[in-house]
Amino acid sequence: MDNSILYVILIFLGALAVTIPVSLSLFIAGVIGMAFFAETVLSFERQSMLLLEGFYKSMDNFSLVAVLFFVLCGNIMTAGSIVEKLLRFAKSLVGFMPGGLGMAGILACALFGAISGSTVATVVAIGGFMIPALIAEGYDESYSIGSMTTAPILGIIIPPSISMILYSAVTNDSLAALFMTGYVPGILIIASMCLYTYVIARRSGMVRQKSPSFREFMAILRDSIWAILLPVVIFVGIYSGMFTANEAAVVACVYAFVVELFIHKNMTFGQARKIIVSSAVTTATLLIIVAGSSVFGKYLTVERLPEIIAGAVTSNITSAWAFLLVVNLFLLVVGMFMDIVSATIIITPIMLPMLAKFGINSLHFGLLMTVNLGIGYVTPPVGGSLYIASAIAKRDLMFVVRAVLPFIILQIIILALLTYVPDLSLSLPKVFYKEAVEAGYAVGVDESGGI
Repeated sequence: MDNSILYVILIFLGALAVTIPVSLSLFIAGVIGMAFFAETVLSFERQSMLLLEGFYKSMDNFSLVAVLFFVLCGNIMTAGSIVEKLLRFAKSLVGFMPGGLGMAGILACALFGAISGSTVATVVAIGGFMIPALIAEGYDESYSIGSMTTAPILGIIIPPSISMILYSAVTNDSLAALFMTGYVPGILIIASMCLYTYVIARRSGMVRQKSPSFREFMAILRDSIWAILLPVVIFVGIYSGMFTANEAAVVACVYAFVVELFIHKNMTFGQARKIIVSSAVTTATLLIIVAGSSVFGKYLTVERLPEIIAGAVTSNITSAWAFLLVVNLFLLVVGMFMDIVSATIIITPIMLPMLAKFGINSLHFGLLMTVNLGIGYVTPPVGGSLYIASAIAKRDLMFVVRAVLPFIILQIIILALLTYVPDLSLSLPKVFYKEAVEAGYAVGVDESGGI
């Protein structure tokens, strides 16, 4: 690898070390790299135009509209009563079992994630409510914090997923097919965490909660029905062809607003305005990260880093098994230091050229990247979920890190299973999107090397 690339990477890491925001760090490193290190015959003016073009093009992408509206939808639910009703419904399903309240929290994370598409939003909405509730019910504090910090990874695995939207924007894979790769992995994570919860509860002799009667269950169902129908509307709409994933995000927002304003009546128009402004700020932050990543990615493309890495990998690794092992380890490390948005946009174009060489489907790889980088939310030093959980539980970071370890191990086991049994993620897309799966074995990226 050329020393200039190492210098630019060091500039990026140095900027992060002095607490410059990641988006600006990526932008600074990319601009310095293009201006002083890039080996190109282009004039400085032409290089500047390329950067500006990539900067604009990265944000002028219709796929990113879905990100805006799913962020907005998640904020509506957090501010209203949809979260509380989803949790109450989940509790009525499994609350009477040993560890039932913990299982209910895990199911609530899945339901909320199936609407918001965000891990951080799920930690705030479900973790903020469930961690104190679990501790109050006598659950071990370490379990309570660990489970409600790691279960929100379901927010980016079970569709819709913001990270999958970004991956699809880079690869041009079918977004609906990519979404469908997340269902079986999501169920596996839910099942493994619920089983672990059950074993812990049985060993500790935890008192079960009372099983709801049929009449009580029906009352809860009637009260929660509008909240439950929200993910149903999204999934049925996308997979029936009634609307695209982007349109589904808009429909979800309108539905959530109508339910909270006129049916649940737990939100005022004044609150709705504040939520829209807050969501716009959050989305703008994501777009700035996307733009900064595109500049850094442009520099790496000019320096031919994807080809250099591809050549090094293919000359030293001859089997898909070894390649996937190395990539998983690499992505787990990347997730410790880089947010999922930046990592997806920068790393995807680097990895794509190698997939065809080893016969790996890009839809399968997209799911693996999502799970790997999702685990990064709960691994130090950058793991955002750790800091949120620490603030919620009023515990120091090291306590939270120790609390999440058993659940990280569970998720890595699931990741290994998904890695070497690709049909676990591709079985549903093969049934409903056969052409998209076949195209996934030969997918490429555009000339810009990114969004």
